[in-house]
Amino acid sequence: MSRLASRRLVAAIVLAGLFAGQAAFAVFAEPRLRPPPPTPVNGRLSPFPSVLHTPADAVAPPEVEARSAVLADLDSGAVLFRKSPEIRRPIASLTKVMTALVVLEHAELDDVVVVSREAVFEDGDYGAGSTLGLRAGERITVEDLLFALLLGSANDAADALAIHVSGDRGRFIAAMNRTARRVGMDSTRFFSTNGLDDRGRSTALDLLRLVRAADANPALRGIVETRFHTIRSSRGRERHIQNRNVLLWLYPGTFGTKTGFTAAADFCLIGAAERDGRRLVAIVLGDPDDPFSEAATLLDHGFEGYTQRTVIVQGDDLGTVRIHGGTVPVMAAEDLEALIPTASLEDLVTEITVDTEARFPPAPGERVATATVRVPGLTLGSVPLVVSTVPPPPAVEGPWWARTVLTVGRAMRDAVDSLTS
Repeated sequence: MSRLASRRLVAAIVLAGLFAGQAAFAVFAEPRLRPPPPTPVNGRLSPFPSVLHTPADAVAPPEVEARSAVLADLDSGAVLFRKSPEIRRPIASLTKVMTALVVLEHAELDDVVVVSREAVFEDGDYGAGSTLGLRAGERITVEDLLFALLLGSANDAADALAIHVSGDRGRFIAAMNRTARRVGMDSTRFFSTNGLDDRGRSTALDLLRLVRAADANPALRGIVETRFHTIRSSRGRERHIQNRNVLLWLYPGTFGTKTGFTAAADFCLIGAAERDGRRLVAIVLGDPDDPFSEAATLLDHGFEGYTQRTVIVQGDDLGTVRIHGGTVPVMAAEDLEALIPTASLEDLVTEITVDTEARFPPAPGERVATATVRVPGLTLGSVPLVVSTVPPPPAVEGPWWARTVLTVGRAMRDAVDSLTS
């Protein structure tokens, strides 16, 4: 086995433990920036990855090993990079973002959950390693269970929350799928609350829609950016949990979101970060060994390979356009802000398309055209163009009787328009 292959094998083993968590949670010290504190893996304390491997040239389009990936602007949803973004794949514990979203639509953070026997994982159960160690009858708040769900990826927390909200897992999963349809995740189907089943499928683009919906919830935003949380239960014992998203320690500006791993899904990660007011999200599915470096590579490309610019300002004079019956001056009806590839800042092209129904004379402020801004290989966006001032009708050449017929025709057209409007 080559040295590179050996390194990747070791990394995969450590990361599998990080994501799947085959042990109970340990007690950790206070947060520190670097390196991250240890996390339990297969009953032993093993270190988080302490280094991200990213290309020196962040401007060039990145190469990623993940089977599917998307980089996007979190606020606008604009996609900056994509690799097989519509391939449906198992998503492991990324499922739990939808679980949390549905819970918060139907429960309050301070609601008390009485843990059902059906939510308890016993030693030897599949997925029992990544649990909070809940016991039947235990009383614990929705908020604490959400921290366990999203930081420690606790599978029993997912089931306890689902049963609390819907009475049983089946009805809750149906609610997950209804919510998926509502937020536009048309290629997604959930079969579990926690993603252990590997039957559930989604796409990187659908997960972008999910994470944007989750980001709109302040409670979810606050949870996924937390590094440590202490849970107290009715049984008096404390549990100290730690976020498995090591980008929170290793990538400046990170504020979420979720890790996942199963043998079928490989390593999955949603990572979001902010820099200079720009918020980007990287979604990595089916990565063979290092999803954190892959996500960091994508985020670097977004921050350094793209520049935020206002390319059209509301009120900008964009010349004249010819509509049926005459020519009118137009201006931009709104601003157009865009993320522009840094290498293409000098290659902006504005194309104007005239509305086929526009007729002379239009009313001032009437929309008559659209301006679309492009760079090679990418459309940055469009804004409507409206009439700034209405010029007099064009002079009509020809004999007096022809001018009279045209004037009468215009009057009749205006009369008909007024009756039918």
